[in-house]
Amino acid sequence: MRRGVLLDRTATNENRVMKIAAARIDAFVARPDPATRAVLIYGPDTGLVRERTTNLITAVAEDPADPFRVAELSGPALKADPARLSDEAAAISFTGGRRAVRISGADDGLTALLTDFLGAPPGGDTLIVVEAGDLGPRASLRKLFDGADNAASLPCYTDDGRSLGSVIRETLGRHNVSVTRDSEAFLMQNLGSDRMVSRSELEKLALYVGDGNRAEIADVIACVGDSAGYSLDDIVFAAAGGDGKSLDRCLGRAFDEGIQPIVILRAMSRHMQRLHLVSGIVNGGASPDQAMKKLRPPVFFKQADVFRAQLRVWRPRRIADALEILTEAELDCKINVLPAETICGRALMRIAQAGRARQ
Repeated sequence: MRRGVLLDRTATNENRVMKIAAARIDAFVARPDPATRAVLIYGPDTGLVRERTTNLITAVAEDPADPFRVAELSGPALKADPARLSDEAAAISFTGGRRAVRISGADDGLTALLTDFLGAPPGGDTLIVVEAGDLGPRASLRKLFDGADNAASLPCYTDDGRSLGSVIRETLGRHNVSVTRDSEAFLMQNLGSDRMVSRSELEKLALYVGDGNRAEIADVIACVGDSAGYSLDDIVFAAAGGDGKSLDRCLGRAFDEGIQPIVILRAMSRHMQRLHLVSGIVNGGASPDQAMKKLRPPVFFKQADVFRAQLRVWRPRRIADALEILTEAELDCKINVLPAETICGRALMRIAQAGRARQ
């Protein structure tokens, strides 16, 4: 590995295919390879896309707001005037130092332009940072950056348990705020749909409890309200409760807010798994209330009656059927059989119909 940069490189005919492993993205963002002329940052977590873009530009140009070292372009603007890319890439900063060009709203319509650029980049060391939304494996822009020997791609997926735990510890740690086990479990359940929203909610929690203090479960419930988290709760309880009208309304709102279909499907899966866990404990002789208290995070008190009612409807075999529907739907979303929103909506409506039929 040259200069200590952590990259996965596959050699083909002496060319380097630079593909950065997910676990090594943060190291690359903090210290990008000087040989890399362009970086594609894309994925369903728009907050994480913005965060990594800002951090990468900071690593190159020090201040993302410096007009002498950072140029801001949009995808539509480049399509209207393709020559601007080479002009900005060849420009020299009046104040010295490396420059960066930030391209927002990119899509496959820029693939040809960026192919030409990467094939014969102008002199200098300006870094081109390209922001895009959720690109499927067949997207030409993603294929270009995955395969180019002087470019790299950074996927930004919603935080899983490990990465979200790191975000929680890092953000609260800056304020010397600790959390109880139940508090951390609640945060893990209700954050993660958008990196910037998660950080904002954690900063608000730290301010609420004060530097150096511990956040109890009551503090977290009172303070943290990831807007996507509440939207997801509305969706999963409507689906499991057989309320098709509410489900349709909540799905529409969630898609308008930019919540990705796979995030919704996974939230639904978590809800069904929680029902399955409580059902198993009840079958072992515990009361529903006793079993619900064992969940981490606990069921929000305002949702306890609804959860208890759904527990009577969804038996283990039926839950297994629902989880199979959700797994198939997530796979279909990834292989682009239909628009992901359509696949997600159909899967949840099937679950809602099953829930309504068994009430």
